[in-house]
Amino acid sequence: MLNCSKLLPSVRLLCLVPIAAAGLLASGPAAIAAPQELKMVEHATTDAVTDTGAAGDSAGDILTFANEVFDADDKNKIGTDQGVCFRTLPGKAWECIWTLNLDKGQLTVEGPFHDSGDSLFAITGGTGEFAGALGEMALSAHGTEGTAYDFIYRIK
Repeated sequence: MLNCSKLLPSVRLLCLVPIAAAGLLASGPAAIAAPQELKMVEHATTDAVTDTGAAGDSAGDILTFANEVFDADDKNKIGTDQGVCFRTLPGKAWECIWTLNLDKGQLTVEGPFHDSGDSLFAITGGTGEFAGALGEMALSAHGTEGTAYDFIYRIK
């Protein structure tokens, strides 16, 4: 092994870089929590569209919401969400960002919400037990009335 203490101070720094990198690699996987999958049902009871620009469904319209979220069995309230979506493709899609509030912390998501079919969002962060969270959130209709949605958060 190289004896760094006998080297010039400027060269000694080169000995520290591999040691620091090895320490980060050793602590990295242990610091990352195991993947989680959270399933829940959102009750879309407060959704409100603000019509901007051209009358009717048009690019730039704004959808806001602050809804209750229930467990996967749709029986017990476990939190709330709140967010905003901007109409990007009339009749087809919105671009959304929102925060899910749970007792353990918050999760934020961003991505396209499709008028028909399922949607997939990026998990962009979190707080509390979800600090540093990344992954994806799948959204699909819960029933046929358009008043509830199944959420599956896949946290990496």
